Amino acid sequence: MPVQVQVVESKPIAETTEYLALLKSRHSATINPQVEGYITGIFVKSGDHVAAGTALLQIDPLKQEATVNSQEATRLAQESNLNLARVNLERAKKLAEAGVIAKSDLDNAQTNYDTAVAQLKSLEHQVEQQKVELRYYKVSSPMDGIVGDIPVRVGDRVIVSTLLTTVDEPGALEAYLYIPAARGKDLRLGLPVKLLDEAGNVRTTSQITFVSPQVDPETQTVLAKAAVPNSKANLRIAQQVRAQVVWGSAAGPVAPVLAVTRINGQFFVFVAEKNAKGTIARQRGVKVGEIIGNDYAVLDGLKPGDHLIVSGTQFLQDGAPVSEQMQSSGPKTENTPKTGT
Repeated sequence: MPVQVQVVESKPIAETTEYLALLKSRHSATINPQVEGYITGIFVKSGDHVAAGTALLQIDPLKQEATVNSQEATRLAQESNLNLARVNLERAKKLAEAGVIAKSDLDNAQTNYDTAVAQLKSLEHQVEQQKVELRYYKVSSPMDGIVGDIPVRVGDRVIVSTLLTTVDEPGALEAYLYIPAARGKDLRLGLPVKLLDEAGNVRTTSQITFVSPQVDPETQTVLAKAAVPNSKANLRIAQQVRAQVVWGSAAGPVAPVLAVTRINGQFFVFVAEKNAKGTIARQRGVKVGEIIGNDYAVLDGLKPGDHLIVSGTQFLQDGAPVSEQMQSSGPKTENTPKTGT
């Protein structure tokens, strides 16, 4: 039976591993309240573009407003006390100059005035502090960005540890990869990373820019980050994508995909071997790796120089005599045996 053969060549084979990566913004702000209270208003929704200073949520300020009003009333009362102390001090000075009162009375009037001044300043600082805290009841965006998920609702009571939302700056992203600790020793800065789409095509390329010095004790993984350009904005924050880490490359044999058959989960190829009676087709089990273009990377079972049969394999059996025809550079064609009449 005539068959086309191809001499097995050694080509650079990349050692890669695929992981699931999570995309995060390189500039993201987590919004937590600085005060406690009930939410009375939400002014934005997830996905809105906001500018720095834009109001996001409102926490009920009535209690704080009452505190500010009370402090303001106390301050006004102290102003009256200060005015009275000033009048008494001026009167005491005139009486002391006329010799009507003792110097100790003048000293007491001066002390009362100084105390009233100090108390007024203290109350003014307290009022200012309460007014500053009142501004915290309106939660604003700290930067320009896109509003993330808002897990709270109007009427919810929040505390300072409650997550209100996030604001993410659009543009460049980072891919978070969680590499098993057993492979962590091979991680290093600059390792190539390929982001793949659903079909397995390369969407964009990057490289490792950060490797955590610690292993997560719960998942036994090492965090690695890769900067992801996103000029076309076709990737989104919190999106999960397939990421392929390229650990290195080494020369090894390859075999065309069409020349490899799979039987019961095992991969096989036919090679042309010469013996005393001529050339026969010998079936070999092989261990294959990733697909490189139209070829399998062969990890075991083939070596450079073997004559790999690339056509008519569906009609072959182990030990069948064959006639070799070297494959031309043109398109591959399947040779089928001719039947006599």
